[in-house]
Amino acid sequence: MASGWALIGRRVLRAAKRSAPKVVELALRPGTASAPPRGEPADEAPPVQVDRTSPGGTSGRGRHTDRRRPAGGSRGDSPPAGRARPPRHRPAREVAREVSYAPELDGDADPGEVVWTWVAYEEDPTRGKDRPVLVVGRDGRDVLALMLSSRNHDGDDGWLALGPGAWDREQRASWLRLDRVLVVEDGDVRREGSVLARDRFDAVARRLRSDHGWG
Repeated sequence: MASGWALIGRRVLRAAKRSAPKVVELALRPGTASAPPRGEPADEAPPVQVDRTSPGGTSGRGRHTDRRRPAGGSRGDSPPAGRARPPRHRPAREVAREVSYAPELDGDADPGEVVWTWVAYEEDPTRGKDRPVLVVGRDGRDVLALMLSSRNHDGDDGWLALGPGAWDREQRASWLRLDRVLVVEDGDVRREGSVLARDRFDAVARRLRSDHGWG
């Protein structure tokens, strides 16, 4: 009797060994709950959805946005999205007014401050780049400013050598264009860059008065 039970046990064991691979194959067949989809490792977590929405909003009227580097900055850049209109170039004599030194780092662009804004190229007003500009006055809600350039303009009419300043991280010498005034919407001024020293601003004011009829 014992030998009979041993024979039955051996047969059951052989049957189990033959059927085991089929059971494993069925468990791992694609589409079953225990198998990962083809091409994906088991226990892979779903991809994380990154929220790329900017935490900042658009700047309000009368304040400028504190952006460490303005958008744009290379030749050929288009105006930033959402801009109502690009800054206009006006002859300095057409917008002549009293000029006074009144910097106040309160978020508004005041005379004597160097701020950043997008400036179009005169030869192609659809393109331009962000530049530092010197605020010399206001016209209602618009800011009146003069363009700064690190290109050498010694001897060029309508330019004043201003020297280096905090608006240029490389401390290059700058020149200021006096004969063309930029009229910039207040909300399009990007950030305060620095305050021009009083004596340097006074030199600018003297040239505006003598050459372009400012008061």
